[in-house]
Formats: sequence, C-alpha cells, structure tokens
Amino acid sequence: MHGKTVIMVRAAILGAIATVLWQLRVSLPIFPGFLSLDVSDVPALVGAITTGPLTGLLVLLIKNLLDPLIFGTNTGGIGNLADFIMGASLVVPIGFIFKKRSDTIGYMLGAATGIVSLVVISSIVNYLILIPLYSRIFIPLETIISISHAINHRVVDVYTLILFAFVPFNLLKGGIVVTLGFVLYRALSPIMASLRK
Repeated sequence: MHGKTVIMVRAAILGAIATVLWQLRVSLPIFPGFLSLDVSDVPALVGAITTGPLTGLLVLLIKNLLDPLIFGTNTGGIGNLADFIMGASLVVPIGFIFKKRSDTIGYMLGAATGIVSLVVISSIVNYLILIPLYSRIFIPLETIISISHAINHRVVDVYTLILFAFVPFNLLKGGIVVTLGFVLYRALSPIMASLRK
C-alpha cells in the first residue's frame, strides 16, 4: 500500500482505536470535573509520526465524528470541537518536526513544541471561544468559576481558570500523551514499516 491508501487505512484504524480510548476518560480531584484526562490523542500522535501530520489530523477528525454518532454527546458538540482543536495543536507540530528529523532528538523537539502549542492554543481558544460559548448554552460562567474555585481557591475568574486549571491540565495531558506516543511508536515501528510494503 502506498500514498493515500496508507494514510486512509491507518487513519481509519487509529481513529477507531482513539474513539474507544476516549470513553476511558478519568477525572482527577486536582482539576474541575469538566477537565477529564484521557489518552485518546495517542493514536493520532502515532499516525502523525509514522505517516505524517495529515494522518494525525484525520485520526482526530474520525474520533470526533464517530464519538457523538456512537456514544452521543452532552456538550452539543462543543467538547468534540475542543478535543479536535487541542489534539491538533499537540499532534500536528510533532508530526511536522518528526517528518523533518525522524529520530529521538526530532521527537523530543516536536514533543516540546507540541506541548507548548497545546498550552498556548488551549488558553487562547478556551478564553475567547469555548468557555464563553459553553457558558451561554449550558452552564453559566459564574457556576463554572464556582465549581473550579471549590477545587482550586486561586480560580476566581476566567483568566485564573485558564492559568490555574487549563494550563497545568494541558501540561500534564500533553506530557502523558507524548510519553506514551513515543513508547508505542518504538514498539510498533516494525509493524508500521511492514504496512508500507
């Protein structure tokens, strides 16, 4: 298999795996309940470093289309939009950098860039778009702040919500995803290489 066929087949398989993994979200007591930790971006990362950033994007797209179709949604699609944006901000930079330098140093540079990208883009998009949108449709902003303040007393407004909840959460999640992605890539690289033949 070559070219587009490899990308589509790999994206479909990894997208299905990512969809299942996303159902295994867990809430951590140090973060507000609406920030749940999962490793469903790992298949997208594996796709991005084995085939390229486009594969990573396709995996994220498939996951976020399949999830509400199969399992439903209680966020009106806002959660899926957020997951796609955040996943892309992490996975795409790693995919691009690893494509230029496909070794451990390239991966580490990509991982660092991807985590910084995730934190920055998440902060901006949540502050300007996602939190205001979610608070208008579902939960008032005051309630979101109150829930978050009960977990972390430093959260008193949207700015501190981003700074003391979203930033550390995304640093933790990004670190876990890039670590697992690298381990899986090293383990699966012989299999992935055989699929190119």
